[in-house]
Amino acid sequence: MSTSTHERRTPGKAALAAWSGSALEYYDLAIYGTAAALVFPKIFFPEGNEQTATIAALATFGVAYVARPIGSFAMGHIGDRVGRKVILIGTLLLMGVSTFLIGCLPTYDQVGMLAPALLVLLRLLQGLSAAGEQAGANAMSFEHAPDDRRGFFTSFTLSGTQGGQILAPAVFLPLAAILPEEDLLSWGWRVPFLLSSVLLVVGFIIRRSLEETPEFTDEVAQADAASAPPPRTPLAELFRDHWRNVLRVFCAAFIAMVNTMFQVFALNFATADEYGIGISNTTMLWLAIVANTVAIAVIPLWATLSDRIGRKPVFLTGVVGSAVLVTAFLSAIAAANVPLMFVLGVALAGVAYSMPNAVWPATYSEYFPTSVRLSGLAIGTQFGFALAGFTPTIAGALMAGDADNWWRVAAFSILACVISATAVLTGPKATHRVPTRDLGPVRSRGSLTTAA
Repeated sequence: MSTSTHERRTPGKAALAAWSGSALEYYDLAIYGTAAALVFPKIFFPEGNEQTATIAALATFGVAYVARPIGSFAMGHIGDRVGRKVILIGTLLLMGVSTFLIGCLPTYDQVGMLAPALLVLLRLLQGLSAAGEQAGANAMSFEHAPDDRRGFFTSFTLSGTQGGQILAPAVFLPLAAILPEEDLLSWGWRVPFLLSSVLLVVGFIIRRSLEETPEFTDEVAQADAASAPPPRTPLAELFRDHWRNVLRVFCAAFIAMVNTMFQVFALNFATADEYGIGISNTTMLWLAIVANTVAIAVIPLWATLSDRIGRKPVFLTGVVGSAVLVTAFLSAIAAANVPLMFVLGVALAGVAYSMPNAVWPATYSEYFPTSVRLSGLAIGTQFGFALAGFTPTIAGALMAGDADNWWRVAAFSILACVISATAVLTGPKATHRVPTRDLGPVRSRGSLTTAA
């Protein structure tokens, strides 16, 4: 690594930029999910069939999971061809503006079917933003980080995720508790969406002043200096030379199914009348808050450990722990054992799942050279996360309305863990190494250089 490259790195600033954008993204996603469950069926759809309105409102939540894989191709190509900073600023503005505009939308009573149509459009824009946000933030923080601290600095992206998931209920739920329903439905629900503008402004200020990564700048300069350089086509290079690692990331990302099982399915399983378990919404809310708070505390610790002993041991230990704890957690819910469920839930989502969550940004980034890193991250993760988004639906079908079928969901979650663990276990033997694209002589990265 050259001295100039080292001096151009700003790891702390890049990590802060990653945290702020990730917090905004998941704040926006969380408040949308809450509103889709509590408010949108009553204000964006015709009256008369409450169940249909609820299904339609929740379907608008799922629209983003359709847009994310599609957007990953465009966002990845732009990020690898034009730069990481362009993606970071663009996705931040797209997510922030879309969320703000949701808070300004007219209701069904005001404009009829135009209201849900506009809601779906803005939700699609949120999904397109999410397709590039995490991959861009990971690539930016990874390429600004010192080689021996990549795990720590890239973990700020996921720490921001947990922060957004805590901030959302902290803003929305007090409004729902304090305001009369009439006020909540008329104007109160808009407040969390409009407040997202504060995070947008803060994130924009941070990201605007951030320099492009030295690795990307050097990559472009070297390609331009080559005699008669061919057009840079990141997607073509990615699927020609690195398709195995795209597939590897896709399978490894199945571990995210544990998160959607915990955040969405478990809430329904514990509280829905059809299962007859009778655990309160408040208890489950506090479980999510405590687990996410613990995760914020331990994510940087697991990431730092991965810088010392390697990514694989941390990732795989967390996956195995998640497989064991998800079974025990669902069993405790089925038995209506609230204290045990609470402890196991915090251990699962706050501790075990935080291990792969902390290290996957660096783990996946190290599978790809600079020239295709953002594309590989975006496409691999977003297709894997899209499947994770259907976990609550699959789990509900497996339950078939009978609480005694909880073991089926546990088996499904274990299968996802096995697939994820196998993908990482069979990956490159050495960690902390980044492949390099063959642009003539392989560029030196000290002892960290490998051939593509």
